[in-house]
Amino acid sequence: MNKDLHEDICDQRVFSGVYEKYARELHDYLYYKYGTNLDPNDKAQEAFVKLWENCKKIKLSSARAFLYKVANNMMLNEIKHQKVVLKYQQGKPKSYTSENPEFLMEKEEYLQKYQAVLATLTEEQRVAFLLNKVEGKKHEEIATMLGVTRKVVEYRIYSAFNALKEGLEGFKIK
Repeated sequence: MNKDLHEDICDQRVFSGVYEKYARELHDYLYYKYGTNLDPNDKAQEAFVKLWENCKKIKLSSARAFLYKVANNMMLNEIKHQKVVLKYQQGKPKSYTSENPEFLMEKEEYLQKYQAVLATLTEEQRVAFLLNKVEGKKHEEIATMLGVTRKVVEYRIYSAFNALKEGLEGFKIK
């Protein structure tokens, strides 16, 4: 008999297990795909709230896909909202710090250049690269998360690495 028939997501123990299994993974996916500006932690939490609200309609086997779809849609809605906000938002003056102005300028220039090069990468390259180099996940883990082969993940990471080396002179990654 199918395991899904015996495990109901509305059961608090089962829901807690689903949360423990996917919460961090979902947060990291949203973080790498959209960055910190849209608060991926809140969107991941809201996705679990939606799962709980719809627990009678969702099978245990499709819980992960439901969470990813809901969280991704929330992020896309937030992006649309941010575009509207940016039209009406007025620029704020920068806050002052006690750091050396030259250091701050160099740091800001490097960060802008790094973000610009990251923005030129395809979404697939960026996600695979950040999962590997920032999160420290192995190629096989990333392949499982993204639903592709290990060779595809390796290609994405190494092509992203080469683009970063070209875009940022002297950029070194271990």
